[in-house]
Amino acid sequence: MQKIILTLGLLFFASIGFSQDQITWLKFEEAVAANQSDPKMLLVDVYTDWCGWCKKMDKETFTDPEVIKYVNENFYAVKLNAEDTKRTFDFMGKKFSEAQLAAAMRVRSYPNFVVIEPTLQNIAQLPGYRPADAFLEGINELIEKAFRPKL
Repeated sequence: MQKIILTLGLLFFASIGFSQDQITWLKFEEAVAANQSDPKMLLVDVYTDWCGWCKKMDKETFTDPEVIKYVNENFYAVKLNAEDTKRTFDFMGKKFSEAQLAAAMRVRSYPNFVVIEPTLQNIAQLPGYRPADAFLEGINELIEKAFRPKL
């Protein structure tokens, strides 16, 4: 009996550790659906397959434990390929491809991080590669300037 309890305890603690090993990336429509039942901001990583800085963000910034924790706790994280014209989804009563949505959000450089507030009405952008500390600082500053009520 003690072995079973010990094994279950170890599995429980191991699962806690694994849950924060990576950012939970969703498709755009999955994030919108999740936002309906539990409103949060969306963080959309707009990238292209050829973008070296995008790959560097994935490899270095998005593997940082503090970034992983912050993004998973505060956002629905989305990967959006700015050149994908094949996969389509509905948003706000219109059909979009990933490329069309990136264009609608006026993304013109990569990587680019679009923050969408929980009502899905307002967006703000944080363009360019950033190491972990600068990414966290930049995203907080962006949110503060773009979405906090003005006094």
